[in-house]
Amino acid sequence: MAGAKKASKAVDRQTLLDLYRTMVRIRTFEETAHKEFLKGEMPGFLHLYSGEEAVAVGVMSVLQPDDYISSHHRGHGHLIAKGADTKRMFAELFGKADGFCRGKGGSMHIADVSLNILGANGIVGACQHIGTGAAFACKHKHKGRIAVTFMGDASTNRGTFHEALNMAAIWDLPAVYVVENNLYGVANCQRDYMKVSVADRAASYGFPGVTVDGNDVVAVREAAREAVDRARNGGGPTLLDCRTWRHWGHFIGDAATYRDPAEHQAWLDRDPLIVTAEELRSKKWALDADFDRIQAEAEAEMQAALEFGKKSPYPNLDELYTGVFTD
Repeated sequence: MAGAKKASKAVDRQTLLDLYRTMVRIRTFEETAHKEFLKGEMPGFLHLYSGEEAVAVGVMSVLQPDDYISSHHRGHGHLIAKGADTKRMFAELFGKADGFCRGKGGSMHIADVSLNILGANGIVGACQHIGTGAAFACKHKHKGRIAVTFMGDASTNRGTFHEALNMAAIWDLPAVYVVENNLYGVANCQRDYMKVSVADRAASYGFPGVTVDGNDVVAVREAAREAVDRARNGGGPTLLDCRTWRHWGHFIGDAATYRDPAEHQAWLDRDPLIVTAEELRSKKWALDADFDRIQAEAEAEMQAALEFGKKSPYPNLDELYTGVFTD
């Protein structure tokens, strides 16, 4: 990928297998949720993360358990990569009481505060200030921690993006901004609404902007490690522009007819699972039997999680106003 930072491939066998396994778990969760949504049994909207798994997994692999993350409306992969319980995730998607938000958040506002996951967000660009606020708290109250904000490329055109990055810059906050750059803002191609690359925007605020091959999990991991170390050691923020591709439309039901079929196929051929599997094979670190076992384990996990979510009870009506306001 022209202009994108490549991986040095300095990763051991077990690490690469673990990265691959987590990506497979995310993909299998999304495919399972997709099928259930099409049955009409799941409320709200779903914005699938399929195709972008290397970004969440690469970044999360270099974080500490107590680091904070803020997410956008396509947030399932972030939760799984940080260790969230897939049973409770499905319960939340079904609006059930055993969900992380007791069914009140659903897909677009799913959160697990026990893991310092501050939540997905249905408002475009809202995650940027939440993540920046968490970074401010890290600097002044939680020394040694950092905050990572995941966002889409189109949200970098909003005022919230520029306000957040300016504050992070002037206060040298321990923040990493990760743009999951799938080259489309809903149905609009990036070349029609942006004259510069996402990474170039960091220069306006005096901190590094790095373009990364977002379908190469090792490349993401290496770029994220540099950004995380910089933030944790007092060096201030970094903006990571991770070039990737969503396999589906913006949401389930969007046929994505606005995308060029040839370009779409070219990206599918560079599916992050394919890229990582090829790397494992080339190093003779995994055989077909290993890949089959990883896939079977993921499918078993997600079927069990799905059944848990379906069987979970709905919250009682007297919970309608609980957990909504705080003093």
